Amino acid sequence: MATLCRPSVSVPEHVITMEETLELAASRHADHPQLPLALRLIENTGVRTRHIVQPIEETLRHPGFEDRNKIYVAEAKARVPSVVQRALDDAELLTSDIDVIIYVSCTGFMMPSLTAWLINEMGFEATTRQLPIAQLGCAAGGAAINRAHDFCTAYPEANVLIVACEFCSLCYQPTDLGVGSLLSNGLFGDGIAAAVVRGRGGEGIRLERNGSYLIPKTEEWIMYDVRATGFHFLLDKRVPATMEPLAPALQDLAGLHGWDAADLDFYIVHAGGPRILDDLSTFLQVDPHAFRFSRATLTEYGNIASAVVLDALRRLFDEGGARERARGLLAGFGPGITAEMALGRWHRTDEEAA
Repeated sequence: MATLCRPSVSVPEHVITMEETLELAASRHADHPQLPLALRLIENTGVRTRHIVQPIEETLRHPGFEDRNKIYVAEAKARVPSVVQRALDDAELLTSDIDVIIYVSCTGFMMPSLTAWLINEMGFEATTRQLPIAQLGCAAGGAAINRAHDFCTAYPEANVLIVACEFCSLCYQPTDLGVGSLLSNGLFGDGIAAAVVRGRGGEGIRLERNGSYLIPKTEEWIMYDVRATGFHFLLDKRVPATMEPLAPALQDLAGLHGWDAADLDFYIVHAGGPRILDDLSTFLQVDPHAFRFSRATLTEYGNIASAVVLDALRRLFDEGGARERARGLLAGFGPGITAEMALGRWHRTDEEAA
């Protein structure tokens, strides 16, 4: 049975605090008619620090989409391999043991995908399958876990490497002055995560069931407007309320498995913002403490897009994991509006379980 092993996570060295974000927004948009609202929304995110790949002075410049994408490629190549190696070490596997690489990212573009570069650079087998996912946004972390689970179900001896690389700061657009854009400027951060799903063996979450759900007619609520200047992030004001229709989808998936979504042992979910976690607590009737890992990611790193679920899971590992066969739920939410959901039980090494 496929096991999602300990993720490896890395964030860049440049840090911007909430206080610095508010000061920048106030000074750069002093005449904005809705500035007080934007500042209040940014402060209410609860994001205390974010990490970015360039110093803030460089981040605020816009040298053009071409130069921005060159930075994305260079930074990905410089930073991803060490994160991948730690994930392989934690899963006790070699590059030669990996059958598929799933690469998720929505903040830059490469063709061929970084998967091809990784195969050549790190010595993966030439027969390694490649699955790049570029357009599921924050939901892609959950989707990568689910596609890895699907592959290991079809090929029980296989191992899948998941890599999430998000440099949200490279999507900053100084001319986007809507309240949603200003909020995004204070919410998103940069981060890289990697994890292995082992078809046999390993310690972590033994994946048992997965599912997807799309809220009808919401495809314009989270989207990119692609222009000559790059990716312009559009965020509808109705997005924070999407947990009300998505919570029943989580409950239905758990019900199909004979579980009660309100009575699980751990929850690893995408923290797009504090209201998502608050509403999930309400609609699932779960103690807010259950979402402490996701909230910690939001507080310390901001919304790091597809890497959030892997970082939240890393925090569960850091806490010592869960008891043997503890039941849990993982979920990522993103454009569509899409939910990618998974259920599984905690599995320790055979020696620890005994």
